[in-house]
Amino acid sequence: MSTIDLNHTPVLVVGAGIMGAGIAQVAAQAGHKVMLYDARDGAATQAHEKLAGSLQALVAKGKLSADAVARTLSNIEAVASLEEAAGAGLVVEAIVEKLDAKRGLFRDLEAIVSTGCVLATNTSSISVTAIANGLKHPDRLVGMHFFNPVPLMKLVEVVSGLQTDAAVAQAIFALSERWGKVAVHARSTPGFIVNRIARPYYAETLALLQEQAAKPATLDACLRAIGFRMGPCELMDLIGHDTNFSVTQSVYEANFFDKRYRPSLIQREMVDGGLLGRKSGQGFYRYPGDAPQTATSPLIALALPPVTDWCLHGSGVFADLLYQALTTTISVNADKAQSTSPALRRAPQSEWIGLEVDGAQLRLTDGRCASQLGDNVCVFDLPLQSSGSHAGAAQGALAWTASSRASEAWMQQSALWLQVLGFQPQRVADTPGLVVARTIAMLVNEGSDAVHQGVCNEQAADAAMKLGVNYPAGPFEWLSIWGAAPVCTLLDALDAHYRGERYRVSPYLRQRLWKD
Repeated sequence: MSTIDLNHTPVLVVGAGIMGAGIAQVAAQAGHKVMLYDARDGAATQAHEKLAGSLQALVAKGKLSADAVARTLSNIEAVASLEEAAGAGLVVEAIVEKLDAKRGLFRDLEAIVSTGCVLATNTSSISVTAIANGLKHPDRLVGMHFFNPVPLMKLVEVVSGLQTDAAVAQAIFALSERWGKVAVHARSTPGFIVNRIARPYYAETLALLQEQAAKPATLDACLRAIGFRMGPCELMDLIGHDTNFSVTQSVYEANFFDKRYRPSLIQREMVDGGLLGRKSGQGFYRYPGDAPQTATSPLIALALPPVTDWCLHGSGVFADLLYQALTTTISVNADKAQSTSPALRRAPQSEWIGLEVDGAQLRLTDGRCASQLGDNVCVFDLPLQSSGSHAGAAQGALAWTASSRASEAWMQQSALWLQVLGFQPQRVADTPGLVVARTIAMLVNEGSDAVHQGVCNEQAADAAMKLGVNYPAGPFEWLSIWGAAPVCTLLDALDAHYRGERYRVSPYLRQRLWKD
């Protein structure tokens, strides 16, 4: 096909559920004449009426004008048959997530619409190539994956199957942007961009729960502290464990049972037991009511413990942040610090990052268990939250652990030092990579593999994760802060500990070592 202009074409939306109605609204607001169809009698009309009520409520709140709502509603027509939409230049399908149903619908449509009509599927997980199989013109079928709620969520994944014409994909990309969305190109592979890269956010927490490393509330608090709106356990409860488990299982099977995507025994047991989350009244937490917060202790008076020698080891952004926090504390407590403590030394050439106090160590995790690192050693999690906050201010929950040979006195002091640095320390089991570090490393690794395999580019991966699931940053933004070398080091340590395929480093990420 040559260049395609869909800016003023009539649009048929098939499926009048939440997604279909949202797509119809967005298209109508952009000025398209929209025909809304659903195989269930009366469903399209009901959806139109419900949409009218929702938009009128926004008028009452002053968020939309009455004229804008009238124009939008007048642009949407409920139709009783597909044949009534023969003049559509674009079809967007939003029906049940079943391959046979989608494939059958598009085969029926080919007998009704013109050969120039673009066919788009809103599938979130089914192969676009598979849906196009058997069509007379498979080159005009493309994925147009919106996120719920459609009018509010900015992202659209434009998914190309093996036979999708590049001009068709580009036309949908341009149209999505005209509709006020941020479009990203993706190749049709299991999970596309968002549902693929997001798997470790759930998987690492489920693995930690399987190992009894921490409670759900602790894991959620640690990840909320770095900017996630909801912790993994809260989010799985909201999504529904049956839905989340099904998506994970689908990605696992579609990737020929790659262990990186293996579903969790804990989640399967919850599904089998009917503990589906909010919709069943119980998941990781009980509902109604909000998920419980971790217990937080008030910050102590920021007086430094008496020391005879202390040194900040390592270099880079995290070492600098720790140094800034410590020197801020010294400044606040200048009279006490100067009388009881020697000057803080720095050892930037050290291979590890952290604080050494009178021979005992409080180290930033490198992926190894604390017990591997020595006797009087405690390890703390990746302090990503420090990067966007004032040093020395309270930063929220931060996981830490201790060597099995650490003294009780040093464990107590380690928690105290973390409070001095501005964190709310959360003790977890001596598990490799702790909570935030292993989760972010795996998100970076999955994003790297997606780029390596041609699913998307780095910019699309970052935009997709921030706009599609509201991540505080994209995988490559985190990589630019942390660096390829420490991410690879941590993943290699996890791989050595678990001795499986799950934590293998992406070749793309390895290659970044040569650039950094």
